[in-house]
Amino acid sequence: MRFKRIYIEITNICNLSCSFCPKLNRPPKEMDINEFERVISEIRPLTDYVYLHIKGEPLAHSKFDNVLTICDRENLMVNITTNGTLINNNIETLKKHKCIRQLNISLHSMENPIKAQEYVDNIINATKILKNHFMISYRIWTYDNNNSCNKYIIDRIEKEFNIKVDLSLNRFKIENNLYFSVGNTFQWPSPTLPVNSEKGFCLGGRNQLGILSDGTVVPCCLDSEGDINLGNIFIENIENILENSRFKAFYDGFSNGKAVENLCLHCTFRDRFIKS
Repeated sequence: MRFKRIYIEITNICNLSCSFCPKLNRPPKEMDINEFERVISEIRPLTDYVYLHIKGEPLAHSKFDNVLTICDRENLMVNITTNGTLINNNIETLKKHKCIRQLNISLHSMENPIKAQEYVDNIINATKILKNHFMISYRIWTYDNNNSCNKYIIDRIEKEFNIKVDLSLNRFKIENNLYFSVGNTFQWPSPTLPVNSEKGFCLGGRNQLGILSDGTVVPCCLDSEGDINLGNIFIENIENILENSRFKAFYDGFSNGKAVENLCLHCTFRDRFIKS
């Protein structure tokens, strides 16, 4: 079995506390380099693309440079999702690593109008350097919440790049290697939410897999609490985890158009998928 992408949460610790991001019940944990090496050795035969994010701010990892060096060595293509607040401190690190395919900057992370100008200026300045090395995607995924910072940031980007942000498009190109992605706030699945229909389909466990900072393997990048615990990659081989009865039941359930896990019953994001 191979996956289009595998999410690796190198840290679940974040330097912000955004309103759209549910607070974690898990203990704070940074994956150390030996643990990351273990993860990469296990998942390398399964994918060519890793995403250094589920929860937490990856640029805050104390050995972020070492993490990317390992990905360079293994010829992995890396996507990074960041809130952008630490980007200026990491420009030289980001520039030098060939593994980086795309940097996603969640501009909706800025919810403080007083700090918005400095924040977006820093990101634009960094972008002018980094877009020569890999793709960058500006993201505002809370466009529906009337956040004044979102409006300011969009206006600032329009003036900087002499464009008009087309809010009718989910993603559009600003210039070479630079894109803008707009979307409405999505709801992280949680057992505390109302039950959705058990009927449906999901790409979790099919084209993606997730590994939390404590080694817990989950089938979906939205399983932020490890509710669907398939096993621990620090203890078990990934092949054994993907052969266990829980994963097979999860996979076969969606193959038959049915959610079998409790978390999936409370997820609305899967409504976006239509089984082909």
